[in-house]
Amino acid sequence: MTLNQQKIDVTNRIVGKLNNGEIELFLENEKIGKMTIPPGSNLQLENHFEGNIQNIYQHVTTTDQPNARYTDCDEGGWC
Repeated sequence: MTLNQQKIDVTNRIVGKLNNGEIELFLENEKIGKMTIPPGSNLQLENHFEGNIQNIYQHVTTTDQPNARYTDCDEGGWC
């Protein structure tokens, strides 16, 4: 039996995470490399997202009273 070296395409399994002006690359939980984001790079995001070289934010709609109820039911669920 002989061992052979092979090259396997894992491109669609790579995940990038933004960290301090770099994109860290991971295959599952293993860090495999990084890419530096050049200053002045253009970040293109969908309409409900915005970002900078450090962070990406999602615009969402929230309530000002997250525990408010629609009815006056008691804790047992009876109205």
